[in-house]
Amino acid sequence: MNDERPTRLGLLHTSPVHVAAFDALAAEEAPGVEIVHVVRADLLADARRQGPEAVADRVAQAVRGLSTDAVLCTCSTIGAVAEEVDAGVPVLRLDRPMAAEAVSGGGPVLVLAALESTVVPTLELLAEEAGRAGTAPKVEARIVAGAWERFEASDTEGYLDLVRAELGRVHDVAVVVLAQASMAPAADGARAGAAVLSSPRTGLRAALAQR
Repeated sequence: MNDERPTRLGLLHTSPVHVAAFDALAAEEAPGVEIVHVVRADLLADARRQGPEAVADRVAQAVRGLSTDAVLCTCSTIGAVAEEVDAGVPVLRLDRPMAAEAVSGGGPVLVLAALESTVVPTLELLAEEAGRAGTAPKVEARIVAGAWERFEASDTEGYLDLVRAELGRVHDVAVVVLAQASMAPAADGARAGAAVLSSPRTGLRAALAQR
């Protein structure tokens, strides 16, 4: 990479709510790095109906169209297909560092998800990272009832309140994984009998390390 060229990190989102959140996070983690956002809500909508592989070609087009030094996919539903894209630059999924941390100790893991389409990709990722770590944690998943409807209605506080309430009902696990990046603020001040992991900061750090 030409050191005189400005460092540019591309972020592929499936919701516009992530733009401001990741701009703020990037300002803390790497001020001066140029962040380029692309929001493709259609990719998530179609992946929910047809499965992530059905949108793989369009994900690849979106990733390659960013023309940045690295790409970070912030959507956990399409993260696996994004990672498969040969873009000539590193392409990362946001939740991989979180998954690696979650399984590292081998204790039971609970995945909280707001969206059904996220569950299988997240469980597959956790199994992959557990294999790498040589651990075999018990992993379960739970949908936070009504949360996605609040999110789609732009009721952010109502959405986070439901996630926090679900966290308060967690028992007998070592780690809780918040499957959606949008859930991250619910971890602050949550009453849970386990470590609560979210993906935005660790995922962004991993992407910034690729530059």
